[in-house]
Amino acid sequence: MKSVRIIPCMDVDGGRVKKGVRFLDLVDAGDPVDLAVRYDAEGADEVVFLDITASHEGRETMVEVVERAADRLFIPLTVGGGVRSVDDAKKLLYAGADKVSVNTAALERPELITEMARELGSQCVVVAIDVKRVSGAVRWSVYTHGGRRALRLDALAWAVEAVERGAGELLVTSMDRDGTGSGFDIALTRAVTDAVSVPVIASGGVGGVADFVEGALSGRAEGLLAAGVFHRREIAIADVKEALAAAGVGVRPASQAGVSLHDH
Repeated sequence: MKSVRIIPCMDVDGGRVKKGVRFLDLVDAGDPVDLAVRYDAEGADEVVFLDITASHEGRETMVEVVERAADRLFIPLTVGGGVRSVDDAKKLLYAGADKVSVNTAALERPELITEMARELGSQCVVVAIDVKRVSGAVRWSVYTHGGRRALRLDALAWAVEAVERGAGELLVTSMDRDGTGSGFDIALTRAVTDAVSVPVIASGGVGGVADFVEGALSGRAEGLLAAGVFHRREIAIADVKEALAAAGVGVRPASQAGVSLHDH
């Protein structure tokens, strides 16, 4: 098994980190840059900024926040939310992001994934997929606009298409599990990892250290993302890595995590 990455995620709204349950009832969790720097120091392998209202409000992502973060971070930074074009992605990369995440715009115009991969390289292109389980079935439907709009689209079919179009990584969030502390949706994570050849980041539902181990071993995710449990200091990144290593999962020590993909 390849080394797994521990990835704190900051959902940003109005320049502040927000966290809720199942994408609702958001509360303030602090300044995104300060949090990202804290996670860098604590041994995170990457951090993710998602502008959770950019697509819904039809505006661009927070370039200024990315610039501030890039000046202080030594680990890779992925940024998403409101990216509608290659030029939007380039602005974020020039501002200091290492990878750009697309969600709503890619579903509205799937060719965007191919255009980004061609111009920026697949390694810079992350396709985020927000899903809910279809009632009474072992399958999942895709949602857009920060989880506000449902599509009649099968999540696995979209995951496969996104990779075929050039996505270098998938960030798959279970909206059913988000903020609940009930653990990753392992059936979802495993279904996606079995269906595609690129790294999959599991997101939504972490409540304890054991959930990370299950996400890696049973879900076969190469990235394990969490938000609230890190923001509230309920779980330490060092404890997660220790548990993963004890379970035979490869992890990168903090000294390796502190290497950026680019010069800031």
